[in-house]
Amino acid sequence: ATALALLGLLPRSATVGGSAIFEGSDLLAHGGRFARTVRGGRVAMVFQDPQTSLNPYHSVGRQVYEAVRLHRAGSASAARTRVIELFREVGIPDPEGRVHAYPHQMSGGLRQRVLIAMALAGDPELVIADEPTTALDVTVQAQILALFRRLAETRGLSLLLITHDLGVVAELADEVAVVYAGRVVECAPAADLFADPRHPYARGLLKSIPSTQGDPLTSIPGHPPDPRNLPAGCPFRDRCEYAVDTCTKTEPDLIAHGGGRRALACPVTTPGTPA
Repeated sequence: ATALALLGLLPRSATVGGSAIFEGSDLLAHGGRFARTVRGGRVAMVFQDPQTSLNPYHSVGRQVYEAVRLHRAGSASAARTRVIELFREVGIPDPEGRVHAYPHQMSGGLRQRVLIAMALAGDPELVIADEPTTALDVTVQAQILALFRRLAETRGLSLLLITHDLGVVAELADEVAVVYAGRVVECAPAADLFADPRHPYARGLLKSIPSTQGDPLTSIPGHPPDPRNLPAGCPFRDRCEYAVDTCTKTEPDLIAHGGGRRALACPVTTPGTPA
């Protein structure tokens, strides 16, 4: 929902608060024409499921062509050429032929590459990727992650990755924000987070990763709260082994530590507390 809010894609009935500053402009303070200018152009999104994100009634080439025409000036012929260039850039074999294919004629990995090509059509500075490898097998996942890494390096774009897969986080992320019940509870450089998670929820996530040594999995007790009816205080308190009386009364603020490199929303597990 946060990513959809950034691009103005939530239903009109949705209430959006706070701010999101992108190159000096608050994405949430503007609507209409401003949102349309930013969306798909300076900021693009790769959605989770390419099977449902692509229109089954149109060829994939036509769908990317429409994105190119919307965000780039030039002739129709130049736009068609650009589509083939984008297909080639994201690693789609036989791009000249594949532009005429329909989504059902392509594998999940190729459909995901089509969505990435569509996102690149407006030469964005920021790409938001929502669980981009969820429906793919392990081999194809690795290929898509390698593609994202290469695009970030060659194009100099930023990637905002939304994922539950900690392996993907370790593979791609420089900075990590751990979110629980819709709120950021810990921010840190990826290497620091994996070496020394400090929020109880972040610790629980890392302990739940399967071990190559066959160690038993450790689960987080309890269940997540209803986001429509969050409890007072810390939303993680009922599942936290460190919870104290204060946790039931006051929601902890996200406070910077370590010279600003880390931020933590937990006054109990302070920096330096052993995991």
